[in-house]
Amino acid sequence: MIKSLRPTLSSNRLINQLFRTLSQSNGYENDNRDKNYNKNNNGQYLVLGTTVAFIGYQIYDITRKKVYADAQIEVDYDVGKHKQNLPTYTVEEVSQHTEQSTGIWVTYKEGVYDVTNFVNEHPGGEQILIAAGSSVEPFWMLYAVHKNPHVYELLESFRIGNLSNVDAVSLTQDMSDPYGRDPKRHNALIPASKKPFNAETLPSLLVENFITPNELFYVRNHLPVPNINPETYELEIEIEGRKKSKVFTLEDLKKMPCRTITTTIMCAGNRRSEMTKIKPVKGLNWGAAAIGTAKFKGVPLREVLKLAGLSEEDEENFKHVQFEGDDVDVTGKMYGASIPIWKAVDKRGDVILAYEMNGVPIPRDHGFPIRVIVPGIVGARNVKWLTKVVISKKESDSHWQQNDYKGFSPSTDWDTVDFKKSPAIQELPVISAIGKPLDGDTVKVEDGHILVKGYAWSGGGQKIVRVDLTSDGGKTWHVANLDHQDPAEPPRHWTWTLWSAKIPVDKNTKNMEIWAKAVDSNYNTQPEGFENIWNLRGVLSNAYHRINIKLEH
Repeated sequence: MIKSLRPTLSSNRLINQLFRTLSQSNGYENDNRDKNYNKNNNGQYLVLGTTVAFIGYQIYDITRKKVYADAQIEVDYDVGKHKQNLPTYTVEEVSQHTEQSTGIWVTYKEGVYDVTNFVNEHPGGEQILIAAGSSVEPFWMLYAVHKNPHVYELLESFRIGNLSNVDAVSLTQDMSDPYGRDPKRHNALIPASKKPFNAETLPSLLVENFITPNELFYVRNHLPVPNINPETYELEIEIEGRKKSKVFTLEDLKKMPCRTITTTIMCAGNRRSEMTKIKPVKGLNWGAAAIGTAKFKGVPLREVLKLAGLSEEDEENFKHVQFEGDDVDVTGKMYGASIPIWKAVDKRGDVILAYEMNGVPIPRDHGFPIRVIVPGIVGARNVKWLTKVVISKKESDSHWQQNDYKGFSPSTDWDTVDFKKSPAIQELPVISAIGKPLDGDTVKVEDGHILVKGYAWSGGGQKIVRVDLTSDGGKTWHVANLDHQDPAEPPRHWTWTLWSAKIPVDKNTKNMEIWAKAVDSNYNTQPEGFENIWNLRGVLSNAYHRINIKLEH
């Protein structure tokens, strides 16, 4: 039960004020999103956020300012828990309710909610469908509105049932399909491919929170997702030339001293879609959200290697640490990658064998039960579903180490490319992107300014020292505020920086192109354009980020 205090603002007035605010969309109105973010088979387009998330955010804002200025709010966390005498629905059943004809359903904890009437009856409701058919929990995390009784009361008024165990989904999946046992994903993820599943969320959601919720973290899979039994899981550590390898169970690893590392992971193809506009490339058409930041808990790799028999002399004699995942192609070849041994054995390298992500066991899409986390290094080397580690004098012979994730000259084409002549990508260059507004948005000018928000990051443990923006083609630049930045110093600064800037707008300006560029602690900066960094794989796509918007005065 929710214990709520007597409000000084009537519920109807509160709700009406909320809906007026919702319809204004916080100053952002998208005219072009359907061109860039095709959501799913139903033809829905992602626009602003979830119904319940924005209900929560707006009610929180209104009540904080006008109702509960001096009050203490007391909340009982029974909301979303199992209720007797209500029907039970599977995740699969909920996922079928994503439009008006089927009813629009969402879940919160163990509760199932039909929010169709909210969408139908209130201005802006039809635009806020990003959570349709899935959970609203990651969005409540983003907007931090959990401790407001009116949010819970409004949500519970839409309650229609209880959510069954998510394992029920697997009973209806096609086992003949190698992807048939892949996990259920959140509808906020926008697929770049479905088999294998690769997806990102909207950049506008990413920049709302320093830590990316697991459900919104970009997914990069090369093969079907393994379904590993944690009870029988084993990790093999092999040192080349030794007769015996060392094997650890999941429980063995969890008993060792652990560390928590907060790090940003980015796909080498992040922002590839912009490079493709110069000339087509081969690769997934990633936008600007193939990146995320999370807290990973696990055991330091260097300690595990010591237990496996790696000596200081070995560290000098061997040059690489190879990783093998449990995701397997049709030939039986596992996904593999490698990193230089110095990164693995250096205490300051902060490489861990992680079993938790943001406080829970790593989700299957992100490597359950063990993923090697290599801070500052391209996502492709952060191998998921880790089953084997090999200490070697050679790099991994995996296709993804030898014939992928490498950069080339703009003049190199598929007739002349020689992958052996290019080193495998490890540390990534400095990058930034604008998350709000999105390209094509209509933005309301307030007090002669518009608000711009985004992220910036640099690989190799470098720190962002400045983000510059221009709205006049580089004649004048505005330095952004670095709103959220980890205090760690380089070369152990593993996370992105979230930034914002107020850009002045002339009252007669109707359209604007905004550029963003970041500078890291080594004073590396982004190149101005893609023409001279174009490469046939579309990786290392870190030119200035540019968006075009319309202005509403």
